Amino acid sequence: MGPKVIYPKVIYQDESLFVIDKPAGWITNSADTATSQPVLQSWVSRNFEYPLKGNVEYREGIVHRLDKETSGVILVAKTKETFSKLQSEFKNRQVEKTYIALLHGKVEPTEGEINAEVGRLPWRRDRFGILPGGRQSSSFYKVLEFFPAERGGYSLVEFYPKTGRTHQIRIHAKYIGHAIVADEFYAGRKTARNDRKFCSRLFLHAKEIKFIHPVTGEKIEFVSDLPEELEEVLRKIKR
Repeated sequence: MGPKVIYPKVIYQDESLFVIDKPAGWITNSADTATSQPVLQSWVSRNFEYPLKGNVEYREGIVHRLDKETSGVILVAKTKETFSKLQSEFKNRQVEKTYIALLHGKVEPTEGEINAEVGRLPWRRDRFGILPGGRQSSSFYKVLEFFPAERGGYSLVEFYPKTGRTHQIRIHAKYIGHAIVADEFYAGRKTARNDRKFCSRLFLHAKEIKFIHPVTGEKIEFVSDLPEELEEVLRKIKR
């Protein structure tokens, strides 16, 4: 028996879009993989009838991505009009996102802004990092709580990214010297291996999204609670 598969949940849907809660371990886009890993795009198109179903050019409505190991809230458009409108909201930075992450060490100051140029590393094409001449990226952050523990303790931090670069929050956390717990790409192999003893996945969750509804023009927001496995990690470190 392998681990129990947790399926995505539809938090909200109407004629024009879905708001979905993506579990960790799910890849967002079909094109990103040919392996047997579960894919959000396939799940949506398999389970629902909507105008963009089967439309590869529009990625069957997938407007933006979350990393495979990141859980949380994601928008899927049902129509071409909605897809285009949401895409331009992301481009024009009208979408407000809040992530929650557990970082190594005591993050000081307890709030601030991280600005850096990020890009794909020429020597590791699957990784991104701080690169002069890369694309400008910016995140605000706020420490919610510090947990004293061995190895310098842990900080529970909210991030509010202003740009949407690949791996942005993971890179920014590393850049300020406080990598995300269980981040196999950016925390270093040994650290990540130790982390995995008490935290089975990357501790990064897309907790909230605010955007302008493409049809009604109203600003709406949706929240996804911290998944049980991450709540359990917090209980462990509090002990």
